[in-house]
Amino acid sequence: MAKTLHFNKEGQFTIAQFTDIHWKDGGVKDLLSRALMERVLHDEKPDLAVFTGDVIYTGHVSDGEAVCTDPVKALLEAVETVESLGIPWAYTFGNHDAEPESPATKEDLLQAILGTKHTVTPPASAPGPGTYKLEVLGADNQAAAVLFLLDSGNRSALPGVPGYAWVSRSQIRWFEQESLALPRRVDGKSVPACAFFHIPLPEYREMWETQICYGHRQEAVCCPPVNSGLFAAMAEQGHVLGVFVGHDHVNDYWGELHGIRLCYGRASGHNTYGREGFPRGARMIRLYEGERRFDTWLRLEDGTRVSEQPRHEPARLAD
Repeated sequence: MAKTLHFNKEGQFTIAQFTDIHWKDGGVKDLLSRALMERVLHDEKPDLAVFTGDVIYTGHVSDGEAVCTDPVKALLEAVETVESLGIPWAYTFGNHDAEPESPATKEDLLQAILGTKHTVTPPASAPGPGTYKLEVLGADNQAAAVLFLLDSGNRSALPGVPGYAWVSRSQIRWFEQESLALPRRVDGKSVPACAFFHIPLPEYREMWETQICYGHRQEAVCCPPVNSGLFAAMAEQGHVLGVFVGHDHVNDYWGELHGIRLCYGRASGHNTYGREGFPRGARMIRLYEGERRFDTWLRLEDGTRVSEQPRHEPARLAD
């Protein structure tokens, strides 16, 4: 692990979330994605970049589309911008990073990640590659915030249950154990935490349908068909301030459900589907030392900062 993460002298810690880059072969579309990341990192100068999956695309392509023939090379090209700038970065897997037909497994990709200079991604542990926690130290060099990264999987492995995978019970048990072991503040509460993974929870759909949200929902929430209980575990532990996902490229909304802010990132990649008039970008997150809050905004590829997103009011509240 290259660096220890710290709040800065102003007591702030800023994260850039990049998601769904879908890097394949270093062609023109991939280079547009790189230019986006360069612009965001230049404008924001974050303390950490978090890649929340589908950074590369190793799945099926239509005739004439670019193919990712060397996933390890593609991954290293995709993260070259953060590496070249010396910015610490963390990685978790999406459903397309290591498809079954890919010549590289998650373990292969993780070994490539560990060979870079500035990643803070650790070696695989019991929950498997892509599931781990990072501590952000405060002025006293003790953990003042924690970031949980989880691999949300690919497709359901259960016969008769189609659709996307879900965070497993073993991962949730790991999350609960790690949460119970977190240091306590003087008021007895655990230090605040945020969670990052790829596929949205079913609660993202519930939140849009029942709560005031901010941003766009321009495609269905592609969540797992099975609710494995991760949100319940986070609510019970009481320390998770926010959750950040990707996967649905033209959704970027956020809201609050049972005291936890559920946020979509902004899709960052050009080598995949998007929507006319909906520019790619990144979600920014800023934590504050000693406070149970964060700010979030979007930074778009043209340099625009979006601090206020459109308000969505569900029908039951509007009546």
